[in-house]
Amino acid sequence: MHATHLLLEEPIRMASILEPSKTSFFPAMSKIVGTLGPKSRSVETISSCLKAGMSVARFDFSWGDPEYHQETLGNLKVAVKSTNKLCAVMLDTIGPELQVVNKNEHAITLEADAMVVLTPHQDQEATSELLPINFDGLAKAVKKGDTIFVGQYLFTGSETTSVWLEVDEVKGADVVCVIKNSATLAGSLFTLHVSQIHIDLPTLTEKDKEIISTWGVKNKIDFISLSFTRHAEDVRQAREFLSKLGDLSQTQILAKIENVEGLNHFDEILQEADGIILSRGNLGIDLPPEKVFLFQKAAVYKCNMAGKPAVVTRVVDSMTDNLRPTRAEATDVANAVLDGCDAILLGAETLRGLYPVETISIVGKICAEAEKVFNQDMYFKKTVKYVGEPMTHLEAIASSAVRAAIKVKASVIIVFTSSGRAARLIAKYRPTMPVLSVVIPRLKTNQLKWSFTGAFEARQSLLVRGLFPMLADPRHPAESTSATNESVLKVALDHGKVSGVIKSHDRVVICQKVGDASVVKIIELED
Repeated sequence: MHATHLLLEEPIRMASILEPSKTSFFPAMSKIVGTLGPKSRSVETISSCLKAGMSVARFDFSWGDPEYHQETLGNLKVAVKSTNKLCAVMLDTIGPELQVVNKNEHAITLEADAMVVLTPHQDQEATSELLPINFDGLAKAVKKGDTIFVGQYLFTGSETTSVWLEVDEVKGADVVCVIKNSATLAGSLFTLHVSQIHIDLPTLTEKDKEIISTWGVKNKIDFISLSFTRHAEDVRQAREFLSKLGDLSQTQILAKIENVEGLNHFDEILQEADGIILSRGNLGIDLPPEKVFLFQKAAVYKCNMAGKPAVVTRVVDSMTDNLRPTRAEATDVANAVLDGCDAILLGAETLRGLYPVETISIVGKICAEAEKVFNQDMYFKKTVKYVGEPMTHLEAIASSAVRAAIKVKASVIIVFTSSGRAARLIAKYRPTMPVLSVVIPRLKTNQLKWSFTGAFEARQSLLVRGLFPMLADPRHPAESTSATNESVLKVALDHGKVSGVIKSHDRVVICQKVGDASVVKIIELED
């Protein structure tokens, strides 16, 4: 994979570093995905998360039953209504995740240099000498010398709660391992990860299919995070499955790259998926530590050039228990933004962390500061060069709108769209100002009833850096006249004024369709 450097804009005044961070209606252009769970599922906490900058709520089905998640989603809907802030819903599949089964939930102490046996017999009790697992093919997949990592759910990476094992021998269906570090595993769920080994399990499991076709269909989910995506065929199969589930044919698939197998097929996966999640927890185990940043930079660059969202995980693990991130974590968040990522995904930090709202707020502030020094000029030129000539009609319009907005120092770009594609293309060129995506609903029918499209498209742009959606009145159809366009524009401008991103005498760039033509125009607002 090839990546180019993104350098900071020069020069940065040292005095500007001491200026306090300013709060605004949009905390940052980069988006924040929050995982909802025990510490973040009340209406009050979710409302605070939305105000702090969360725009996508993630529901992780590796734990918790559908009823539990349904109750949380009900609270999210109440919070969305009370805060008047849109939020998309992401369903994270279980996938071929290997787990240690600890039915009694008692702490298991493992001592360095001792032996422990991994067995597929799940009816046995978990002890310091025996760990039952949920997969009966491990003995066939591993050999002497292979590395296995066992950690508390959502690995902290801490050596007191996670353990490295080295395969010593295979005995029938059991795997005998040497313990490499002392650790205490606490809780009911520990994830097991075998380094650089193919696990012969389907990416979309039967349990995943059942959850998607019931809970997913009922709640019209916006995104599916496809755990352990290893091949492009995984995405194709998931899309085929969704296509038979009514409204879920519109659900976007985010391929979660978690191991070397997914990394090796990255280009084909990116072509099929709607976006990529770089799952650095598992990747950090599969890859040597010194290689993780290289993959991140190369993968984010490829996503940027394809105009597909890149989501980075595992950035502020220490905030699970602490009110402030470490210096390395704060720098890591900023570097992800400078690399070009669209969103930061928070897992344990919001799911079971003590400070979910503060975590979202701090990550948002770091993103906003990094965005100020993002080298947009270099990025724009690089993207135009990558796209090449001749550009497609839409690509030419999108890049022209961004160039015009920067040249006239526009405060905002307003784009009228029905599918969301035009707005995403504009965002691909990373304008320095927010892009208000006015989604124009379209009337559709399944021959039994009529309905409007638009809600999916609006919520799905909540994962794209710089895009801020608003849903137009259905009485203004996509094939509108100039009169209805003007009235929708007025609503968009009013929304911008209320948000504080548009003021009197500001310039605004508008991108819209007039008849068969796409038009970019610049307006200057009066008092």
